Amino acid sequence: MTKSRRLFSIFVFMMIILAGSAIAFRSLQHLSNRAVKPAEKAVYYCPMHPSYTSDRPGTCPICNMSLVKREASEHKTESMNMSQHAASAGEATAPKTFTVAQLMAMKPHEICLLHKCKHGMCTIKMTPEFAKLGKCPMCGEDLGVIIKDTFPQGYTSVQLGAGKQQAIGVKTAAVQKAALTKTIRAAGRIAYDPELYQAEEEYLQAAQALKKAEAADPEIKEQAAKLVDSSRIKLRLLGLSDAIVQEIEQAGKPDRSLLYSDAGGKVWLYAPIYEYELPFVHVGENVGIVVPALPDKKIQGVIRSLDSVVDPVTRSVRIRAQLENPDGVLKPEMYVDAILQVNLGEQVAVPEEAVFMTGEKNIVFIAGENNVFEPREVTLGAKADGFYQVKSGLQEGEIVVTSGNFLIDSESRLKAALEDVGKGGAHVHGG
Repeated sequence: MTKSRRLFSIFVFMMIILAGSAIAFRSLQHLSNRAVKPAEKAVYYCPMHPSYTSDRPGTCPICNMSLVKREASEHKTESMNMSQHAASAGEATAPKTFTVAQLMAMKPHEICLLHKCKHGMCTIKMTPEFAKLGKCPMCGEDLGVIIKDTFPQGYTSVQLGAGKQQAIGVKTAAVQKAALTKTIRAAGRIAYDPELYQAEEEYLQAAQALKKAEAADPEIKEQAAKLVDSSRIKLRLLGLSDAIVQEIEQAGKPDRSLLYSDAGGKVWLYAPIYEYELPFVHVGENVGIVVPALPDKKIQGVIRSLDSVVDPVTRSVRIRAQLENPDGVLKPEMYVDAILQVNLGEQVAVPEEAVFMTGEKNIVFIAGENNVFEPREVTLGAKADGFYQVKSGLQEGEIVVTSGNFLIDSESRLKAALEDVGKGGAHVHGG
């Protein structure tokens, strides 16, 4: 073999080896690409509306909840279905956190995903009161959720150990329904009112003159009618009701008990009540009096009228009650203590010590589990014999703090302020 042919053979052999290596490398690369799966794209979903998904973090456009990353699509879907089934079957599930706005935005069938109403499927729209309490609007039972924004502004929950509670003297009481009776007390006097006596006399004379003018000239009759009308208005401004004016007409003479009292007769009681007490006082209700000069003697009367104008200085309205005076012991201008008992019926109530009044809002502290105390804003009604009527914010059976409120309030405010500073720490500029 010549040298040139030997070199050519070596060249061909090398080309064959290189071609085989290239084919083997491509085969291995193809097998490697088939063996390694492409990375799954991240999927984010809404816990309340699982049908909504996104490829990036954000909030649900339906309920504004933060989207949660789905680690394994099939496993996550299966576990969600199991959770929903367990919730509908009444099994215990971990509570989820919602805001009042999110609960308010829910539709009835969405509320059913949280809680199956004992009356069947919820058909009632969530109300603000039930949303704040985390209750089902259909039956009032607990939804088993945590409400984020139920605390009044500037407050937060605090946890106090048993030792600290004992140190600050914490006492509690249950919210309960009670038959409330509101007691209104006023310093009254037995009427001596020559002005009203004279006004009654003028009215009777005007009414008599009108009767005589029936057959007279129309102009004279008109003047007499105007005089009667103005006399009647004066009596109304002095505090008499239409019923009392009619009684004066029937009697044909003014009421002499306005000037002096007789044994076996009646007297008038004048007593001022404050403007805010007006809704509780009505004509026809009973009123009792106690005479300081006769402490053992209690006398009952009936409210006959209320003044039609509020006193601009004292912001009070005078009530007029008629009292029996069988022994003649009640004398004009005698001071008496007037007592009105107003029956408010059965109401949800808390001891007045449970309410912490800030000036802008009324706060109570709820004693919860694990020694946690939560602030709650309430709407109050009447104050009745050591209790406050609660119109909204509390439910029967909840436990409220009745002693130690001031220190709990201070700690709640301080903790809330520190949390706000922590949240806005990036905006705090130091020197």
